Amino acid sequence: MSGGRLHINFVRLLARCESLVADNRAHDWRLDKYIGALQDQLAELKRQASKPSPELLKEYTTKVEFLKGLLLAEKLPTASEKALAAQLLAPGRTPTTPNEVTPTSKTAHLQASARYHGEMRDELLGCTTHEFGNGVRKRTAGRATDNQPADIDAVLQHHNNMQEKLADEMLLLARNLKNTSLIAHNIIQQDNKTMTQSLKMADVNYEKLKVESERLEQHTKRAANWWIWIMLVVVCFIFITMILFIRIFPKPR
Repeated sequence: MSGGRLHINFVRLLARCESLVADNRAHDWRLDKYIGALQDQLAELKRQASKPSPELLKEYTTKVEFLKGLLLAEKLPTASEKALAAQLLAPGRTPTTPNEVTPTSKTAHLQASARYHGEMRDELLGCTTHEFGNGVRKRTAGRATDNQPADIDAVLQHHNNMQEKLADEMLLLARNLKNTSLIAHNIIQQDNKTMTQSLKMADVNYEKLKVESERLEQHTKRAANWWIWIMLVVVCFIFITMILFIRIFPKPR
């Protein structure tokens, strides 16, 4: 299949999956098959020579992962776990089709979060859910029984346990972040100390090099002066020798 045709089919199937999720039909058995086909098409689309831009591929990957995560969240046993899983999902930022004003995945994310929070509220209030044949759900308040306070206490205890677990994880992350910051601070201080020592050594070496350069310059000047005097002495000696030679051996007449 060509890259353009594959891209068109992928966008159509993605829009279909987002429509099913937005219509609160995440329990539809076809959605699981569709998402599997989306993953296969996306992997094949990334291998095409005429593939879309990296930004668009990244957006497609985000949307497919969002649909997959929302489908997994729908299968969780409790509403609190569904709400927590939905909060961790990241919907796409751009519309899939040109006629969309707001991305369908973002709308579906908001609807799912609101639905899961509503189910959590119903669990706390002791409501029960009835589903009729046409797919419409109706919630009615449960009867006051002896087990209802115990159920509410169990739900509250479950939420408290989850909050304590999250608090412990956040505390652990804060400790790890603090330790990492301290290690980084110590490394930076050590690097600054090493750099300061290197600068001091560079200054000392520069001063030594300057002194040696001045000494070498003076030595060079002194050697040049000696050579000048030696040349003058040689020239004078040659001149005197020539005068004496002329005096001793005059030119014959």
